[in-house]
Amino acid sequence: MTSTEREFTSVEICAGAGGQAYGLHEAKFRHLALIEIDKHACETLKLNVEDNAEWEGCEVIEADLLQLDPHKFRLQLGLEQGDLDLLAGGVPCPPFSIAGKQLGEDDERDLFPTMLNMVEELRPKAVMIENVRGLLDQKFQDYREKILKSLESMGYAQCYWKVLEAKDYGVPQLRPRAILVAMKKEYAQHFLWSEPEKRPLVTVGEALAPTMKERFDAIEDPRAEAAYGDWFESASKGVAPTLVGGSKKHGGADLGPTRAKKAWKELGVCGLGVANKPQEMVDSERDLFAAAGPKLTVQQAAIIQGFPRDWKFPGRKTASYRQVGNAFPPPVAKAVGEQIYTALKAEKSASTTKRDRLTSSLAPAAASASAADRRSDLERAGVR
Repeated sequence: MTSTEREFTSVEICAGAGGQAYGLHEAKFRHLALIEIDKHACETLKLNVEDNAEWEGCEVIEADLLQLDPHKFRLQLGLEQGDLDLLAGGVPCPPFSIAGKQLGEDDERDLFPTMLNMVEELRPKAVMIENVRGLLDQKFQDYREKILKSLESMGYAQCYWKVLEAKDYGVPQLRPRAILVAMKKEYAQHFLWSEPEKRPLVTVGEALAPTMKERFDAIEDPRAEAAYGDWFESASKGVAPTLVGGSKKHGGADLGPTRAKKAWKELGVCGLGVANKPQEMVDSERDLFAAAGPKLTVQQAAIIQGFPRDWKFPGRKTASYRQVGNAFPPPVAKAVGEQIYTALKAEKSASTTKRDRLTSSLAPAAASASAADRRSDLERAGVR
């Protein structure tokens, strides 16, 4: 499906490496703009989106949202208020993450006010916001109510704000995320008001078997076949713990804290680091034959997040892995996006039907008036 064949439009803030964008693309939305501040993530977005006919018309904008003027942005896209179908975004998680200080609205990184300013200016038909599970903790109830009241004042109804588990949507990973969906009331009436239908569980072994087999087959080592077999047996036991991207201030690329590393080890994967990229120095002993098992490549970490194999992550492994670890799983975004799409489609169809009925009901009256006018014209002309 080309970009021009896509019926509904979207704009995304805090787009990162494109997890949510790809999922919404799969849900048949046509992206007008992806906004992201990180230069490495913008490189990833451009590599995958630019010169791609399916993403035609999508502009990757490297910008700090705090410096972005929503009014100028709307004019830049050539939109009238209410034209946009969906405004989506995964606003920064640290203000609400249990791994941080949970300062909420007092955290300078909180972009909910910025998102609400975008909503007020663009007036999209639907809003989708993703964040960490901690946002739904009791301590943030007042802040959540403040956000919902702001949306309600702009004519939006909350469709749901709940935690969705990535593993329930074909992603081989836990990754719980708090998802808020709000729509203009005429569209919300068509929303299902419940979480998307769950999909069968996919294990780490199922997800990574093709790429892991390729890695072991690519080396000439008598240990390779047995090592792959041992890995697959362990990896088929279940789904992965939540991937973490880490921060630019702390450490390099690894698969999380001690508890996460232990869970990875039980799945036959070494969580002490990420395998080097082909353009870097590849060390089979380090990357494939570590005591805890093989290390994941950036591509394999992306598969654990639900990205397709052909989604490219340029640059060195640490910057690439951080993008992957911080991403929103595309299959979850797709599942939610399909619900929004269905509601938009239903209201559009209902409006068209109502308009057609109105036109039909007015037609006889218009025809009678036209006939009366013709008779009057004839009488004035002396024709009886």
